[in-house]
Amino acid sequence: MTDTQISEISSSVRPRTGERNGLRLLVLAGILWGTGGLTGSLLARSTGLTSAAVAACRLGVGGLLLVLFVLVSGRAMPKGRAAWTRIVTLGLLAAEFQASYFAAVERVSVSLATLLTIGASPVLVLIAEGVLGRRRTGPRALATVLLAITGLTLLIGVPNGERDLTTLLSGAGFALLAAGGFATMTLVGSRPVKDLDDLAGTGLAFTLGAVVLAPLAIAGGGQSITATWSGLGLLVLLGVGPTAIAYAAYFRGLRTSAAGTAALMALLEPLVGTALSVLILGDRLGMAGTAGAALLVLALVVEAKRA
Repeated sequence: MTDTQISEISSSVRPRTGERNGLRLLVLAGILWGTGGLTGSLLARSTGLTSAAVAACRLGVGGLLLVLFVLVSGRAMPKGRAAWTRIVTLGLLAAEFQASYFAAVERVSVSLATLLTIGASPVLVLIAEGVLGRRRTGPRALATVLLAITGLTLLIGVPNGERDLTTLLSGAGFALLAAGGFATMTLVGSRPVKDLDDLAGTGLAFTLGAVVLAPLAIAGGGQSITATWSGLGLLVLLGVGPTAIAYAAYFRGLRTSAAGTAALMALLEPLVGTALSVLILGDRLGMAGTAGAALLVLALVVEAKRA
């Protein structure tokens, strides 16, 4: 076998290996995000923090832990206008995503806000990829997204709350704004910036996002908290797993995976969150929820094989 043939084989194997590693990182991010809902709710119950304050603390602790790791490990800090522009962009998008999502929760419900936010994100990414020419939007891609959204709807369910039309529309609007923020984060993060370390960029961006969210958290009563050791442990756990590690893995996985694939893998969050609620909190999952979980898993497997 000639050196040229060996080089060609090696060059074809490396991208496939990178894609598989990227997909594993996206799956890891989705699983860790799924633990965030339970951890965040326990933190709010233990300390009295509002949802907006939990979001701000989550970004702040996760961001500062990543920055601390970067400094201790001696990794390179960002340099240049392009790198800092990306950091500011991601920081503002993270703050917008969190603020819009919790605004939707206040107007409708957690389940409906999650359904609209998480369900609309892959659709928006798919549309954007088609418009930008990054990915061909074929029947298979559309069918996979439709299957995933159907499964998500059955899993979460649409509550029949007594809300007026104006409240429902405003809540849906904020949920779609949150979906747009997450979709934009995914599209922006899929394009690497020279001289910008993933961990440093994510850490600084989330620290900035926490600063932006701080006034909203204080205005909502986030300053009235009960300090406990269990609350501190939950805060660190929320900052490490579902925030620092999860988002670092997500942005790293975006290097070798399509943005549409990444947005679909984010649907692991409600799937894992529901499973934890059943196993730990004793919640019951009806036939519709079970069918939805099966459809969601099927859609994710199909997308993983395609990727």
